[in-house]
Amino acid sequence: MKLDIKQKIKSHLLLFIIVALAFFFRIYGLNWDQYYHLHPDERQITIVTTNIKFPQNISISEIFSPDSPLNPKFFAYGSFPIYLLKFLGYLFSFIDSDFSSYEKINLLGRLMSAIFDSLTVLLIYLISKQLFFSKKISILASSVYAFSVFPVQLSHFYAVDTLLTFFICLTLYRILLFYRYPSFKNAIIIGLCFGLSLATKISATILIVSFTLCLFVEFLLSLKRDILYQKSSRFKKIISYFLAIFNPKVIAKNKGFRVQKTIFYFLSTAIATFVFFVVFEPFALLDFSTFWRQINEQSLMTKDAFVFPYTLQYVGTLPYLYPLKNIFLWGLGPPFAILSLIGIYLVFKKLLKGLFSPGNELSEGTQLIVYSFFIAYFFVVGQFDVKFMRYCLPIYPILSIFAAYVLSLSSNKIKILFYALNFIWLFSFLNIYRFPNTRVSATKWIQQNVPAGSTILREHWDDGIPLGYNQEYNLQELTLYDTDLDPRKWSRINWQLKNGDYLVLASNRLYTPLQKLTNCQDLPVDKCYLITSKYYQDLFSGKLGYTKVAEFTSYPRFFAIPFIDDQADESFTVYDHPKVIIFKNNSF
Repeated sequence: MKLDIKQKIKSHLLLFIIVALAFFFRIYGLNWDQYYHLHPDERQITIVTTNIKFPQNISISEIFSPDSPLNPKFFAYGSFPIYLLKFLGYLFSFIDSDFSSYEKINLLGRLMSAIFDSLTVLLIYLISKQLFFSKKISILASSVYAFSVFPVQLSHFYAVDTLLTFFICLTLYRILLFYRYPSFKNAIIIGLCFGLSLATKISATILIVSFTLCLFVEFLLSLKRDILYQKSSRFKKIISYFLAIFNPKVIAKNKGFRVQKTIFYFLSTAIATFVFFVVFEPFALLDFSTFWRQINEQSLMTKDAFVFPYTLQYVGTLPYLYPLKNIFLWGLGPPFAILSLIGIYLVFKKLLKGLFSPGNELSEGTQLIVYSFFIAYFFVVGQFDVKFMRYCLPIYPILSIFAAYVLSLSSNKIKILFYALNFIWLFSFLNIYRFPNTRVSATKWIQQNVPAGSTILREHWDDGIPLGYNQEYNLQELTLYDTDLDPRKWSRINWQLKNGDYLVLASNRLYTPLQKLTNCQDLPVDKCYLITSKYYQDLFSGKLGYTKVAEFTSYPRFFAIPFIDDQADESFTVYDHPKVIIFKNNSF
C-alpha cells in the first residue's frame, strides 16, 4: 500500500513538472512582437473584442437585438473566446487600464492561450489513462505534447486554436467517461463541453462522430463477447459478428443495447449542446443571417484556395500529404512524428486484432472512440484546399498519445534518444523569442538609415514595414495580387518603382506563391502570374534596378546551427519570424 502511494505521488509530481514546464515554454517571450499586434487573426479578435460595449441602458430589446453592442458581428471564430477576452480585459483593467484597450488586451489573450494549452497537457494524461489504464503511457503522452513545437508556438497567439483543442479534448474525455458510466448527468456534461467547443469554433462539429460511436460501441462489443465465446471456428465467429450487426432481431434482443436509452442520451446531449452553444454564442441565433453568411464564407474558403489572396499558397498542394509534411517536419518534428506514425499503425493493428479476440472490451471501446475522432477529423480537414497548419492542432494530442504508446514499448535508451532529438528542435525554435521580431528590427533599421521624406514601397495584404505610424515617410502599396490581365496594374507599379526610394518585402507571403502560379493552362485566367513571377525574378537578381541593402532573419537555431524553415507552411513563419528584405533604388 505504501509503495502504491509513493508511486502515485511520484507520478503526480512528474505530471506537475511536465505541466509547469509546458506553461513556461508557452509564456516564454509572450510579447514576441513588442506590442505591434503582428498576428492578423489575433489582431482581428482584439479589434472585435475592444469594439464590444456593454449597453448603457439595460434593455432586453437592446441586449437581444442584432444591433446590440454586445454582438461581435464576427463569426469566423466563435464568440466565447471574444467574450472571455472582454471579461479578462475588464478584470485586469483595475491593475492597468491598458489591459482593457487595444494596446495590451492581446497579451491577456496570449496568457489564456498558454493556460488552456497547458491544461490540454493534463487532459491528455487523463484521456490516455482511459485508453490504456497505464500511468506510464499517460505521462509519456503528456510530455510529448508539452514539448512539441507547434502547440508551443500557437500558445503565443490568441487565435482560438489552443482553446478549441482544449475543449475538444475535454469533450473527448467526457465521452470516454460517459462510455464507462452512462448517465443523464454525464450526457449533459458532454453537451456543456461540446457547446463550448462549438462556441469556440464551429469546426468542432466533427465530435459528433465520436459521441455517436460511443453510444453504439457497447452494442458492438457486447455482440463480440456473445459471439466470440461461442464454440465455433474463428471464421464462423467473424462472419456471425458482421451478420449480427445488421440483424434487427439480434439488435432488439441484445441486452447490452437499449434503443430507448440510447435515443434518450443522444437527445439529451444534443439539446444540452444547443443550449450551451447559444448561451456562449447567443448572436449565432439572434443574428443568424450574419452568422450563417460568415460560416458559409469560411466553408467556401476551405474548399477553394483561389478565394482569398493569402490562400493562394495552397494552390496545387496535395491533400493529406501536405498537412502530414508540415506535422512531420515542423509541428511535431521528425523524432516525435516518426513515433506517432508508428503508433497509428500499432494501435490500429491492436484494435483490429482485439475486435476478433475476447477480452479487453473496455480498453478497446475507449480506444475506438478516440481513434474514430482522429480518423474523422483528419479525413475532413486533410482534404481541405486551404491547409493552414493550425487546422490540424486538435489531432496533435492524439498523435502524442500514439507516440507515447510506442515509447512505452521502447527501451530507456531509445526514449532518451527521441526526447534529446526533440529538445534540440524545441530549444532551437524557442530561440526566436530571445530576439526582437524581424519586422521590429527592420522598422528600427529604416528609422535609423532611411531619410525622412523617402518613398517606401510595400506589398499589399501584408504587414507594412515600417510598423506603426510613420508620417515622415511616403508609404505606397504595390498591388501585386491584382491580375496580370489588368494593364493598369503594371503601368501603376512601374511608375511606383521608378519613383520609389526603397522597397520592402515584409515576408514571403506574396513572392513564394505568385512565383509558382505560372502554368496558365491549368489556372483560372485571372490567377496566372507570369509577369509578376518575372518581376520577382528581376527583383532578386538585381535586374529591376533595386539592390538588397538589408535582410532580417530569425531562424530556429541550435547554438550556431540554423534550421532553415523557408519551405515550411507560410503560417509557421510569417507571424513570429518572417524573413524581411529591404531593397534600395539604384537611381538614388
